[in-house]
Amino acid sequence: MAEVQIRRYREEDHEEVKEVFTLGMSEHIPSSCMHVLKQPLAQMFLGCVFCALLTSSMSILLPVLAVTLLLAAGRQSVSYMFTKYIQTCLEQDLNHIQQTYLDPPNACFWVAESQGRVVGTVACLPAEKDQNFLELKRMSVKKTHRGQGIAKALCRTVADFARERGFRGVLLHTSVVQTDAQKLYEHMGYQKVSEFSAPEAIAKLTNFTLMEYQLILKQHRN
Repeated sequence: MAEVQIRRYREEDHEEVKEVFTLGMSEHIPSSCMHVLKQPLAQMFLGCVFCALLTSSMSILLPVLAVTLLLAAGRQSVSYMFTKYIQTCLEQDLNHIQQTYLDPPNACFWVAESQGRVVGTVACLPAEKDQNFLELKRMSVKKTHRGQGIAKALCRTVADFARERGFRGVLLHTSVVQTDAQKLYEHMGYQKVSEFSAPEAIAKLTNFTLMEYQLILKQHRN
């Protein structure tokens, strides 16, 4: 197993960081599509379309074709939602990491490096809702390097950073389809404190929820 180093972000990491984040988020498209298909509203709609066309056309081909097209349109909508989110993240902070995470005193951006390549990322900055917490952001590990403890090491890096600066804890947000991330955070001591609908209309219709997790830090005693 190649050695992995956790270090602060450097300008030459920029393109690789964007690639790791974009690929990581895009991996959730299939699971998000499955989540949509499991919703009663989606199943009822597809069933009604199929039965209505089957009854009116007296042919199996037309309803099958119609449902197939609806499924393709649904996947395209989910892909659009993720593409829009990725673009928003790039515009908000990933296109100017230095100004967002390295210049402010209580923020930072780290990469996991293996054999000279960026294979993981994580960042943090003061949480908007509670200045006693840091918010963990942009956690992602390349699929080829998962299962090696990199995500855990990145989580610990953020927790140590927050503890050293006297913050009460760390909070983060993840989605209902990111089940591996949920398991990771719970293993690292985070607890789910709330669950709410994503702001997009399609997310509300498909019960696509976001979750907030918090880690309360134990301060070192001298």
